[in-house]
Amino acid sequence: MATNGSYEIIDHDYDVVVIGAGGAGLRATFGMANKGLKTACITKVFPTRSHTVAAQGGISAALGNMGKDDWRWHMYDTVKGADWLGDQDAIEYMVREAVPAIIELEHQGVPFSRTEEGKIYQRPFGGMTTNYGEGTAQRTCAAADRTGHAILHTLYQQALRFDAEFFIEYFALDLIMDEDGSCRGVMAWNLDDGTIHRFRAHQTVVATGGYGRTYFSCTGAHTQTGDGVAMAARAGMPLQDMEFVQFHPTGIYGAGCLITEGVRGEGGYLTNSEGERFMERYAPSAKDLASRDVVSRSMTIEMREGRGVGGDADHIHLHLEHLDADVIHQRLPGIAETARIFSGVDVTKEPIPVLPTCHYNMGGIPTNYHGEAVTLKNGNPATPVPGLMSIGEAACVSVHGANRLGSNSLLDLVVFGRAAANRAAEMVTAGASHKPLAPDAGDNALARLDKLRHASGDTPTSNLRIQMQRTMQDHCAVFRTGEVLQEGVDKLDQVWGGLDDLHVSDRSMVWNTDLVETLELDNLMTQAVATLGSAVNRTESRGAHAREDFPDRDDEEWMKHTLCWVDDKGKTTIDYRPVVLQPMTNEVQSFPPKARVY
Repeated sequence: MATNGSYEIIDHDYDVVVIGAGGAGLRATFGMANKGLKTACITKVFPTRSHTVAAQGGISAALGNMGKDDWRWHMYDTVKGADWLGDQDAIEYMVREAVPAIIELEHQGVPFSRTEEGKIYQRPFGGMTTNYGEGTAQRTCAAADRTGHAILHTLYQQALRFDAEFFIEYFALDLIMDEDGSCRGVMAWNLDDGTIHRFRAHQTVVATGGYGRTYFSCTGAHTQTGDGVAMAARAGMPLQDMEFVQFHPTGIYGAGCLITEGVRGEGGYLTNSEGERFMERYAPSAKDLASRDVVSRSMTIEMREGRGVGGDADHIHLHLEHLDADVIHQRLPGIAETARIFSGVDVTKEPIPVLPTCHYNMGGIPTNYHGEAVTLKNGNPATPVPGLMSIGEAACVSVHGANRLGSNSLLDLVVFGRAAANRAAEMVTAGASHKPLAPDAGDNALARLDKLRHASGDTPTSNLRIQMQRTMQDHCAVFRTGEVLQEGVDKLDQVWGGLDDLHVSDRSMVWNTDLVETLELDNLMTQAVATLGSAVNRTESRGAHAREDFPDRDDEEWMKHTLCWVDDKGKTTIDYRPVVLQPMTNEVQSFPPKARVY
């Protein structure tokens, strides 16, 4: 045990440490443990409370159980959905691994819904087509409308089976970096007893999820604060493609709770105040199953033009009352319950009030398709950072590019969680000795903790957080202009200044939720700044990034990934890395850019 000022530090040595116990973190954790590596998983909430538990609609794979399908069609849909900003080598890897990944999940115990002949049930989902855009694919494997719940619980059971060690309700503070830029582990705070822990590992895997809570209205849990992404930014890493934030078309009006796209996959549809099924105007062939950014913008245009529903014309109706009640209770039981609780609606009799709500972050820590974190070094934008990996929503492998297709995220978790486990097994020798840490390793994390713990200004954390969230909601949402984005940048600059005036009322180290929320706000601010800074810089419209002052996609100038560094003053520096347009193998041809219409 070491000491640092007022903090005692408990040291741990592992072959690998995974931060986060959602779908990606658990898949990596049990995969690494299964390969004989001494594995620790650090998580700030109990594993089955991780936000993967809330994923509803399903997980995509070209199984072909409900009609002909092909991984190449899935690849085309994903490249097109990504508006050609996705890396085609990583996308090929993901869609090819999808089929064995689903079968593996089934064998591990995921209770998928079944067809009459006992195969895994698959439903249609936005942007998923057959024959390169000609028909509608039934590609999304579902466990009713609680697919994430089924997968997360199964993965946790597998991790326990393979004797991975869990550090539950530990808050990760900061990565431990060497002077040569390699990652050596992570500092964490045990919320239960207030102790500080220093984890040393040959590989540290960031799987901390997205940062949806930078926005006021969000489908994510309150824990969705992107802690690992901010830790990487503080460690000098660039954040990639942060301007691309997906708004899910159907969050419950007022509450933000998600209503899965699976509702529309099962035959649900949207109407405006005139009762018109307006998606037929915007996406004549895909209609209500166009990709999420297209549907979100169409809804927003309807409301802007005065055809929104309600006294303030500020939401849209989602109908499933025409569906058979048995179908609803068999395939969408959670949705019926959520609508009843959060909007007082009986879905068999009346429509659900919905509006676009912040849902998913395409950006994050740049990685390759092995899960290794990469950075721009000596002109090479794909230089691996030794000892650091990232997977899931925290990472940007760029399989989602400028816009993620629904049901590709659960796939991303299991495919790249498994890839990271395989890569770690190649690179790490089980039980290999660790070189000594620098005497001051982790001191920066404790200095930050100490500063926030003793913050004695006049601004409560919640006040500053709402300022940040409203700034993001007002200045960086479904439609953007340079002027509005720049106003947002300036406002966030002022909010950042407010970090020096924070007031934390609880100074204790045991279950100090005030301090936890303050650390989370600090993390969110870094990502909010990167998102707005990257968005004001990209002068085109692509996928989820829709600029009214630059309505067209500009492949000549902007077919590149944004890299954004955020310094300790909240200032951004921008650079780029090229989009990988070549697939991984020659079994599929590159899909050249074309207009993205549904």
